[in-house]
Amino acid sequence: MTIQLPDSSGGLRPYEPRTEPLAVTTGTPFTSRTVFSAAHVVADPFADVSPDSPAAVDWDATLAFRRHLWSHGLGVAEAMDTAQRGMGLDWAGAAELIRRSAAEARAVGGRIACGVGTDQITGGSLTEIRQAYEEQLALVEESGAQAILMASRALAAAASGPEDYLEVYGHLLRQSSEPVILHWLGPMFDPALDGYWGSSDLDAATDVFLDVIAAHPDKVDGIKVSLLDARREVDLRRRLPVGVRCYTGDDFNYPELIAGDEQGFSHALLGIFDPLGPLAAEAVRVLDTGNVAGFRELLDPTVELSRHLFQTPTRFYKTGVVFLAWLAGHQTHFTMVGGLQSARSLPHFARAYELADGLGLFPDPKLAEERMKTLLALYGVTQ
Repeated sequence: MTIQLPDSSGGLRPYEPRTEPLAVTTGTPFTSRTVFSAAHVVADPFADVSPDSPAAVDWDATLAFRRHLWSHGLGVAEAMDTAQRGMGLDWAGAAELIRRSAAEARAVGGRIACGVGTDQITGGSLTEIRQAYEEQLALVEESGAQAILMASRALAAAASGPEDYLEVYGHLLRQSSEPVILHWLGPMFDPALDGYWGSSDLDAATDVFLDVIAAHPDKVDGIKVSLLDARREVDLRRRLPVGVRCYTGDDFNYPELIAGDEQGFSHALLGIFDPLGPLAAEAVRVLDTGNVAGFRELLDPTVELSRHLFQTPTRFYKTGVVFLAWLAGHQTHFTMVGGLQSARSLPHFARAYELADGLGLFPDPKLAEERMKTLLALYGVTQ
């Protein structure tokens, strides 16, 4: 049986879905790498809200998806970009998400780290920005989760130069109770973060970033780098103080960065590991045995899907992530907070379906096919 899928030229092409999913197993945490999946949130499809309304979240489905990730040995990176932080999920919603997910992590023994930002304010002085960070850091630490200090739009707008970043981050690191993860999110993910660390010159920005770490190495567990530049990540990784980890956030080059080289490797904190969770976990378990080739054999074929989901405008990758979660049966609908389900085209969805199905990502391929046909019918495509 075939399904007719639209392509970018405006025509239809036949595709024959696979009949069996990839065989994967649940398992314990990994031994060779620390791996987080940045997880999406599930919207409440029955909430009477507009795209400008506070997010209405289906908490049961959202927490169930986190249990799914934990069951495969993955850690959960909560309230991050993948959860539509600043793109539909406001601070009030993020705070509730952190509280609930942290409690769930304690209940099931899952690893969790949570995003700390300044999105309760839209601007302000450096003092106000620091206070906003402090409020969120306190909540995350009180929840028992590890903190991820996220890049701040407000700080990017208010900072006059590198010294302001050094002051704000230095203050936060001095008061954090446990080592944190520092997150450098590039402008391809959020244009408002252009010039972060005080310069649009990435070499100069990297030097400032490293200065922040060097001043407080005991308070930095690691860094998450989301610049989609493998060479730059490797160079940065090699300059880190001993004991500070690099968590790749490069959704284009993650297999080679996690595999590493003779001088080191990256751990992972990735949005693409939301739809790839079970397959990614299987690959890392192979890597745990020292089988780098087997790891690459499993993970390399997923890069085409990831690059498709993260194509420009990269910030809309969340739409593809939630779309695949719906096809995979992790939620009953394809609705997103902020109405973000409208952010990608039908040909984009069709190609995402084809690539994910080819990888065997859908536990029930027939369900995924039926849901894809439902979406096609809504767009006027008959089979």
